[in-house]
Amino acid sequence: MVVTGGSRGIGAQTARAFAAQGANVCAVGRDRDALDRVVADIGSDGGSAVAVVADVTDAAALAHVREQTETRFGPVDVLAVFAGGQGAPIPTPELTEERWRQVLDSELTSAFLTIQAFLSGMLERGTGSILTMSSAAGRQPSQANLAYGVAKAGLVMLTRQLAAEIGPRGVRVNAIAPSSIRTERVAGLMPPAVQEQVAAMHPLHRLGLPDDVAQVALFLASDAASWLTGITVDVAGGRITG
Repeated sequence: MVVTGGSRGIGAQTARAFAAQGANVCAVGRDRDALDRVVADIGSDGGSAVAVVADVTDAAALAHVREQTETRFGPVDVLAVFAGGQGAPIPTPELTEERWRQVLDSELTSAFLTIQAFLSGMLERGTGSILTMSSAAGRQPSQANLAYGVAKAGLVMLTRQLAAEIGPRGVRVNAIAPSSIRTERVAGLMPPAVQEQVAAMHPLHRLGLPDDVAQVALFLASDAASWLTGITVDVAGGRITG
């Protein structure tokens, strides 16, 4: 399997979770040192993984990822399109055209290009599972910047339309929409008191953990979800978006 955004947070934990179940994992990101740490963690637990540094907004770089993965592990049957993370609040009057384009490229265009890099092989084999990473910010208005919310909402429709298009050819596509997840980045930026306030907004009264999302990814990619496609799973601690 291939997971983009695999150097930290949800992507890294997803890589670990799949490797723990016996999958050969390619972790993709831009930070070589962080990727190497993820691969080392997987190896120390007896798993099999490789790191590939790539800019997922670059189609040529993604073609290289596919080549490297197929050379090492063979055809890719699970693709977790998890790169992103550009949701920092920006008042819309201050959101420049440059930043708008950057966020949409990072969150939405990158997903399209990543899927394009691997889709033809899945269609030829008549099997595969693609997972996209939306967000609670793509399900209802939030404090995230406007471009991020639009991009994450776009991923929900990308998932639905692509699932309808390629379902007859044996490939499934599902989205995951996490709410507040306590990644390393969030823990560093959000003071404990604020974390408690945000946790209290969710019926389960805690922040999510990267493994909460990774376990949903495992399910959606598994045979247990073989009749699920085109859906978005809100991993939101009971904070239903409607």
